[in-house]
Amino acid sequence: MFNRPQKTQRVFDEIKKARPQKLFVVADGPRNETDKLKCEAVRNIIEQQVNWPCQVLKNYAEHNLGCKIRISSGITWVFQNVEEAIFLEDDCVPDQSFFPFCQELLEKYRNDSRIMSISGYNMALRDNRFKCQSSYYFSNIGLILGWASWRRAWQYYDVNINWWPDIKKSGLLHKVLKNPPVVNHYEHLFDQYHQQTVDSWDSQWFLTRWWKRGLSIVPKTNLVTNIGFDAEGAHTAIDPNDPRAHVPIVPMSFPLAHPADFVVDKAADDYTFKHYMGINLLWSQRWRWWLKSHLPFLHLKLKKLKR
Repeated sequence: MFNRPQKTQRVFDEIKKARPQKLFVVADGPRNETDKLKCEAVRNIIEQQVNWPCQVLKNYAEHNLGCKIRISSGITWVFQNVEEAIFLEDDCVPDQSFFPFCQELLEKYRNDSRIMSISGYNMALRDNRFKCQSSYYFSNIGLILGWASWRRAWQYYDVNINWWPDIKKSGLLHKVLKNPPVVNHYEHLFDQYHQQTVDSWDSQWFLTRWWKRGLSIVPKTNLVTNIGFDAEGAHTAIDPNDPRAHVPIVPMSFPLAHPADFVVDKAADDYTFKHYMGINLLWSQRWRWWLKSHLPFLHLKLKKLKR
């Protein structure tokens, strides 16, 4: 959490209903005096509203660390204390079924290295071709709008992806993703992350899982809604009418029906890459990504001419 008390309250209201026995709270610090008041209001939610038997562990930054360092260091701190955990950011409001869904699968796949993450968010269901006969499917993505994982998986994470040049040279992304436009997109993005020019942490988690050939679990229904697509968000250019912000929640039914095979739903992944990540699969974008990756100076000149 950071400086959004109203959104934090909505998320915390759902956490209160779930009544976890152990609660880890990670908070970034203020950037200025205005932030300071909002950060205090957010932290007061925790100080005043934990009214059930619960061990609360707090990791509050005194100064602003930014998304990249604060979130990644907070997750690392959690896994220094426990073997597995469920994560919610301050703008990710879960359905109550999200918690037992994660809990059951954390236990089921606790010692299965093929699974590295459990997601609560499913955008692929907006595709009318999406069909999932089980309660969840396996994915190469696994978005972090409400998710869960294990220490055994997070131990490989490096926020600065120092091992990226070797992975890029090996052609691993082509082998895992089997989608040239997506690979071009992420190779360029990971070059930026490796140069430490982007204040973000989540794509590095994708790369960690791809590196270790770990899959993610995605529910057949969407269990988390994001309420952060507005000017309060970390990326203020986000459109409040963005379709990613309006994926309806449908509670999960129990008992869970488990998939029979460990097979990635590539069609669901491709839809998510296109509509959530904004990776257009048209040739018009493919040649732009190729140009950006292979002839960056020419790409920059053409971009300036277009403006």
